[in-house]
Amino acid sequence: MSSAALEATVSPVRVLARQPDGNSSAITPLVTHCSNCHLRDLCLPCGMTGGDVERLDSLMFGRRRVLAGQTLYREGDGFQFIYAVRSGTFKSSLMLSDGREQVSGFYMAGELMGLDGVAHGAHASSTTALEDAEICAIPYAHFASVAASSSGMQHVVSRLMSREIVREHSLMVLLGSMNAEERLAAFLLNLSQRLKARGYSASEFHLRMSRAEIGSYLGMTLETVSRTFSAFQQQRLLEVDKRHIRITDLDGLTRAFDTRVH
Repeated sequence: MSSAALEATVSPVRVLARQPDGNSSAITPLVTHCSNCHLRDLCLPCGMTGGDVERLDSLMFGRRRVLAGQTLYREGDGFQFIYAVRSGTFKSSLMLSDGREQVSGFYMAGELMGLDGVAHGAHASSTTALEDAEICAIPYAHFASVAASSSGMQHVVSRLMSREIVREHSLMVLLGSMNAEERLAAFLLNLSQRLKARGYSASEFHLRMSRAEIGSYLGMTLETVSRTFSAFQQQRLLEVDKRHIRITDLDGLTRAFDTRVH
């Protein structure tokens, strides 16, 4: 892109999250602190000093399970929290004026969601679990208040915002200057690198998103996505079994979009 747990000195924050049926359910108090979370080198504490991580622990983030297909927040919902993925995969999406869904991102363990709400106080997209997942809910007002007294945490906030800008820029480049093979190769290689950083295989993985969702994200039709997967198989770059992917020629897949990277 662990130190021992610190004892909490404040009562846990309890927050509410809306369910798909409109009901609210309490998020349970956090059991694992950021300081000893297995994702600390990928998630919010990354790059923080011990003192700043202790301040982070004192916030006592709420935690909850999100079932496959459940929406965590919807476009237009009031912004209160940013969310750290502890497990599972999510997609973010926008609803276009003609009723079509435009997928704008995919998130996995250690990545943060919900920063789209900072600018205007309301979420600009919806986020949905692609499999059973777990998240930590970080009250943004509390986090910003603590960050105001720490230059280290202010740097973290700036880094998070910068990461979102870089992600948006990368998507614009992907959609604006690459052909279908380059787009799909870039997407698969990005997934490969992110999974490797989390200790999983970089060459063999299961896609949690559908081909239609991949196509929406990459600006490709479902037919083009399927045809491009078939082309990669014929070129012996991949082996594909439904959603199961095995990259058999990593160098060859990299060459499929390498000229656009440099």
